[in-house]
Parts: sequence; C-alpha cells; structure tokens
Amino acid sequence: MEVVDKKWIEEHFETLPLWQQSAYTDFAATVEDEVNTFPCIPARAGFLSNHLRYSFIGDPREEQSIKTLAQCLKEYGKCSQTFGKYTTHAIFFKTPDDMLENFDVEDYRNLFWLVLNNLTKFDDYDWPEEIPTDPSHHEWEFCFNGQPYFISCATPAHKSRKSRHFSTLLMAFQPRWIFEEINDSTVFGRKLKKLIRQRISEYDAIPAHPDLKWYGQEDSYEWKQYFLSDDHGSPSKCPFLRMQNSLFSSHNEEH
Repeated sequence: MEVVDKKWIEEHFETLPLWQQSAYTDFAATVEDEVNTFPCIPARAGFLSNHLRYSFIGDPREEQSIKTLAQCLKEYGKCSQTFGKYTTHAIFFKTPDDMLENFDVEDYRNLFWLVLNNLTKFDDYDWPEEIPTDPSHHEWEFCFNGQPYFISCATPAHKSRKSRHFSTLLMAFQPRWIFEEINDSTVFGRKLKKLIRQRISEYDAIPAHPDLKWYGQEDSYEWKQYFLSDDHGSPSKCPFLRMQNSLFSSHNEEH
C-alpha cells in the first residue's frame, strides 16, 4: 500500500490506522463541501472523478518517512499519466501531538523545505535539462526522478489562509503536464484562474497571496507559491538545496 486511490481507501477504510482514517475523512469533507466550495477547481474535479492518488507517510521529521515518500513518488511518477487529466499525488503525513501543539507556520515552512531537500537524496535521475536548477529563475520548479512538480503545502497552523489549512501536514504534488491546458496562454486557463482567485477570496479570511502567479511568468517564482505564509509575507531566499545522492556524499567525505 504505497499509492492508492479513493476506491481503495473506501474499501479498506476500517483497516486503516485512526490517523489515516481521520486525514482522509477531513480531506474528502473539505474538497466535497458544496456549501463552502474548495477554491482549487482541478483538485475538486480530480477528487470527484477519482484522478487523485494518495499516500500516507509517517512523521515527516524521520528519515524513514522521507525514504517512503521517495518510493511513493517514484511509483506515482511512473503511472501518473494514466490516472486522468486532473491527477495530483496527495501526501498525508502523520503529525504527532507535539507538532500540533508547538509548531507555528514558520516551523512547518522549515520542515517543508527540509523534507524536499532530503527527498532529493533518493532521486535516481539527473535534474531535467529543460528545467533551470536555480530557484530564482522563473522557469524553475521542483523535480524528482525526472518529473517536474508544482507542490502545494497545507498545515494545521494556517488559520487566516484557510485554503492552506489542513488537520495534518499535507503536501500535494501536481505533475507539470496537467497544466498544459491550465495556464495563462489559454482562454480556458485564464477563465479558470479568474474563477479560482474569486473562490480563494471568498474562502480565505484574507486576500489571495501576491506570490500566486502562473508558471513561466517573468515575475513568478514557483518556490514562493509552494508554501504560502498565513499573511502576505514571503521569504527573500529559497531554502531549497539539492542534495547529492548518498553515494556521492560518502565518496566526498572519504577524500
């Protein structure tokens, strides 16, 4: 059980640990809610049409959890194009009480980048040639196992920005190819963007974050959009450091 769909979860629901039952129930309730509609239209469409895939991972501070995450992403990446045009890989992390009680938004931000930095240690592929390696380039985005992803993070500490609040630490990995029709160069993309922004303003207690832009725009930085503050602030420098694989690291230490 690494990467599963809605049907599998619903069939095996009673056998799942309580935290996994709770995380999935919260997710389904959030995305399905017809009264207070979740702003991300593709995510909602993906959920209802069973295009989404899910993985449950342990405490994000433990190395074993990062290894499991790497395995799940590899499995998802191999088959993602068969799951449907609104697919996303939703990762639910077990979030223990000490985190729930003590972590603020900045603690979760630091943890988010720590997870991504450590994840790259288990990357089997070179960085794709067409994607810049410098996060300050407007065409940079996170890549793993040769696949570029847009990542959206939600945490228990977000309060004002409800669209980025969730009961556990949640990371949603969206493959770049799903945005081929959803971008600023298509009429559909522009209409969708307008509708999503409108829904965000109704859903959140504060206006949409100024960092939210389309991929490829000259003044757009993907890394700033992955983890949004609970206000309008944003970090000046990207915390992403692509780790070399462990063989390379140990080789360097020996010399």
